[in-house]
Order: sequence, then structure tokens, then C-alpha cells
Amino acid sequence: MISRLPQRIICLTTETVEVLYSLGEQDRIVGISGYTTRPEIARKEKPKISAFTSAKIDKILALKPDLVLGFSNLQADIASALIKAGVEVHVFNQRSIAEILRMITTVGALVGATDKAERLVQDLEAEITQARALAKQLPRKPKVYFEEWDDPIMCNIRWAAELIEIAGGEDCFPELVHFHSARERTVSADQVLARMPDIIIGSWCGKKFQTEQVVARVGWQQMPAVKKNMVFEIKSADILQPGPSVITVGLKQLQAIFAQWAMVETKNLVQG
Repeated sequence: MISRLPQRIICLTTETVEVLYSLGEQDRIVGISGYTTRPEIARKEKPKISAFTSAKIDKILALKPDLVLGFSNLQADIASALIKAGVEVHVFNQRSIAEILRMITTVGALVGATDKAERLVQDLEAEITQARALAKQLPRKPKVYFEEWDDPIMCNIRWAAELIEIAGGEDCFPELVHFHSARERTVSADQVLARMPDIIIGSWCGKKFQTEQVVARVGWQQMPAVKKNMVFEIKSADILQPGPSVITVGLKQLQAIFAQWAMVETKNLVQG
């Protein structure tokens, strides 16, 4: 009997790997990106056949995939080469929390795990609801500057801004979050300074956030975030890879940061 569902899947980014493992469908995966971080066991179990914007097309074809899952316009060239070679390709482009949840639903449908995907989405939605409820306990909404890159300075993508809002904060650059390209979210140090954030969060994609370097920028010592030592790192693997972990891991880290800020804010109000 011919299977109606894909049996040999290659995932060009970590998010779909995470989803397939969460659904118990990891046996279908025959290749992953070298940048895969979740789950950690995938790096031991699955062959690595791509970076992010480049891939070993011959190696992919040798694995005889019946479906390749990609992400964003940055993988368009890889997708094009595979399509020309006769491979079925589905490229996701999730940039918001709603789109991340829809990606999970779609992956579930592609592998015949619709019910399991729906349960996963419901669990994530419940975490979001709980986070919104806890956010009401904050003394006020902290103004948050989230830095995705340092040279040039780039602020956060849409789903990170949404996570900030869910956790009870206010994003410093809401007018920029809908831009897909990081280049379109470039800001100057003076622009950040003018927004006077209460909290600074760094998540430099692919390298460690350098707190000392950031707080030493000209004029930034005037910021409430710097004055009160409210400068934090969230690793990019925890919040900049648009899969379930942005909620299960990234959102929780934001909540912990906001809770720490709230303690300091409340103490200052009492003393003042």
C-alpha cells in the first residue's frame, strides 16, 4: 500500500524539527540543519545537511526526501534548487505568534498528526493566557528595548515584540516590528536613548551578548535600564527561532526578567 503521508522529511531549520519531535513524529526526519538546537537529541540522531542560507543539495537528494520543510525568503535559493530537482518543498514564513501556532498546525496536518498538533497548540495558548494574567500583577508596563544585533543596531522581530506584550511590557519600537527584514529594523543608538527603556534585552543571533559594550554606548548611562542594572541576555536559540520554544522557554525568561524589574520598581516606590 502506498503511503499518503511523507515518510522521509528534511528540516532546513530547527523549528520544524522541534515540532515533529513534540508530536512524536521524529522517525520521519532524515536530515536537519546544522543550526538545529531543539531538541538536543536531534543533533545526535539526525544527519546535518544544511546551514541556514546554504545546503548540500546532492546530500539532500541522496537521502531521497519526499518532503523538505524550510523557513523564510532567506532559503528561497535552496527551495528553488530542490524544486527544480523534483523534490516537494514547503517553506514556512512565520513572523508572529499566531503564525507560529499555524505552522505547528500545518506540520501536524502534513504528517497526519492533526489531533496531536491541536493539543500542542492548545497547551501553548494556555501558557500565553496564564502569562497575560500574571502580567496584570506588574506595577506598570515596563518599556523594553530588545536588541537583535549590534552592528548595525537592530531591534526585535514581530514575535519577540508580541512576547514582550504578553509578558506585560511595552516594546520600544512598535512601529518597526512588522518589517520582515532585520535591515529594516535598524535603529541608531540615539534613537534608543530617546525611548528611555526601563529594560534592555540583548539576543544577538549567533553570538554572545556583550553587556559591558552596550551600557558603555554614549549617553546610555542616562537610561533607567542602565541606571537600575536592568540589562539582560536571552540566548537567541530561546527566543529568535520561531517554534514552540519561544513560548515554553523565551516567554518564561521574559516573565522572570519582568518580575525582577517589578521587585526593584516596587522597592523604589516604597522608598520614594
